[in-house]
Amino acid sequence: MDSSLAGYVVLTAALVITPGASTAIVVRHVLLGGRGAGLSAAGGIAVANTTWAAAAAFGITAAVTRAPIALAAIRFGGAAYLAFLGLRALVRAWTSSNDAFPFERAAVAQTNRRSAFRDGVAVNLLNPPIATFYLVVVPSFMPTASARRYILLGSIHIVMALACHVAWATGFDALRGIWTRAAARRIVDTVVGIALLALAVRMLR
Repeated sequence: MDSSLAGYVVLTAALVITPGASTAIVVRHVLLGGRGAGLSAAGGIAVANTTWAAAAAFGITAAVTRAPIALAAIRFGGAAYLAFLGLRALVRAWTSSNDAFPFERAAVAQTNRRSAFRDGVAVNLLNPPIATFYLVVVPSFMPTASARRYILLGSIHIVMALACHVAWATGFDALRGIWTRAAARRIVDTVVGIALLALAVRMLR
């Protein structure tokens, strides 16, 4: 492994290990629907990462980032989606019925893998830092323009992120018996909700 690739692996590992919006989504769905839901969210995130990598390779991401309106739409859309999920978690935490909103009572009670996958895709597709990663970070570790090198770097990020999210899903599922108790569930929902709202605010900066 050359020094440039080694540096990329270390940097990417640090980025994917650091909890963010995608981590919060995985944890949220594990608590709602178990390990299967968490893994579905992780799969959705991986699909979104792959989409950003492909878009960057074909120049689509660069074109979007040069259009202030398009970039602002992605940023505000992502912030709004995170804020919605955060508010939903907070309302669910502090209502006696543990429902987020009356009209989605069934969805909260029985979160399915499809909705978890959808949230994973949506959150990362509306996450501008991922676009920045593929436009700025990845090219800086490419001494020469090479499709093979780009595919390698993109694959490393996608696989490492997926492995990290699978680990989060597995770990929280192992403790799900504790988290699903009423008091603990309220605390976790509150923490996740606040975290998602904080991430929404940070995305707007």
